[in-house]
Amino acid sequence: MTSVGAPIDATVDLPGSKSITNRALVCAALAEGTSVLTGVLHADDTEAMVEALRTLGVEATGTGHAELTVVGSTERRAGAVDARQSGTTARFLLPLLALGEGMSTLDGDAQLRDRPMGPTFDALRSAGVRVEEQAGAGHLPVTVAGPLRTGSLAVPGDVSSQFLSGLLLSGPATPDGLELTVTTELISRPYVDMTVAVMEAFGARVDHDVVGGRETWHVAPEPYRPTTYAIEPDASAASYAWAAALVTGGRVTVPGLHRSSLQGDVAFVDVLEQMGAAVTWHDDAVTVAAGRGLHGVDVDMAHISDTVPTLAALAALADGPTTIRGVGFIRDKESDRIAGPVAELARCGIDAVATDDGMVIRPGPIHAATFETYRDHRMAMAFGLLGLAVPGMAVRDPGCVAKTFPGFWDLLDDLRAGSVAPSRQR
Repeated sequence: MTSVGAPIDATVDLPGSKSITNRALVCAALAEGTSVLTGVLHADDTEAMVEALRTLGVEATGTGHAELTVVGSTERRAGAVDARQSGTTARFLLPLLALGEGMSTLDGDAQLRDRPMGPTFDALRSAGVRVEEQAGAGHLPVTVAGPLRTGSLAVPGDVSSQFLSGLLLSGPATPDGLELTVTTELISRPYVDMTVAVMEAFGARVDHDVVGGRETWHVAPEPYRPTTYAIEPDASAASYAWAAALVTGGRVTVPGLHRSSLQGDVAFVDVLEQMGAAVTWHDDAVTVAAGRGLHGVDVDMAHISDTVPTLAALAALADGPTTIRGVGFIRDKESDRIAGPVAELARCGIDAVATDDGMVIRPGPIHAATFETYRDHRMAMAFGLLGLAVPGMAVRDPGCVAKTFPGFWDLLDDLRAGSVAPSRQR
């Protein structure tokens, strides 16, 4: 990769949020009637969800740029679903498959088969759903046969919030609703808040309470209503654009995000501000500009864990050490996102050490390297940023970014070429 010779100054229009897209698709599929989704992300993870829903009889048709018309139904059709690499597709559709009486199968590629699914299996079994793993316990492939009628279900929250979100999403389609209690500390809380917000936009009623230190969500048995729903730009993708401003000493504006965005990852700019960036919140955009230096930080990233690889790469260029805490659970993402960044930072000469719940990065002289991505889109994009600052950097398997951001490398090329519109900041 070729480094940038001058600070970038850009306004970057980003594709829609993967997390919101897949939640909205499930809600639209379970609503009786026609919904229109705008700002839809077109990437491997969302295409996996769309194709899975089509397998189950849902009509989903592209009706314009980043627009999708979904005709949902209360009828439940069994099918053989391939979630590909998509954890959200698998974890959101397992409860949906259990709504019907027929026998359905769910599988994915080798990477997804390695990821844990046990908490959802256990919760469904406790409600009388037939769940049969075809290989290892707690992993795909699996056969599921319902119906999931109602129940007071328990699920841990310390492995992934997607287990809770998946059960919440199917709650309105059950005859008597669902009561869902989290038995542990809940990680990635903003994603659960996002789930509830999207559900409510489709007419669901969800209540939340805390009794004896345990959190419970009550989902009323009120069917989703079809609607027109606008999806925000992807805040996780925005983390790379904002970080690029600091890598090059420039500034970047991302339209469509704001303080009240549904995505918790907008809080990544607070970390950048601690590192010395100037952050400006516009009515419908966020600008990040490099400050006089890039400083190390000590930060708990439990609620913005998808941005850990971004911070790890950025920390290599800081003027002091960075400690990342609270994210031990990211070892079970698409790759081990603690061991991976530590190994790749060492590859380019940076001292990094894994801890039980994160890592410590001590920056120093950095040299060109070819990074392994471990087939992990976030590793590829995060370490690709270093190529803006250090000539000769390269990334193996760059195509893995198609999982969530197919246009990432084009964006970096445009930033290098200065062909992106200037930042909105005044």
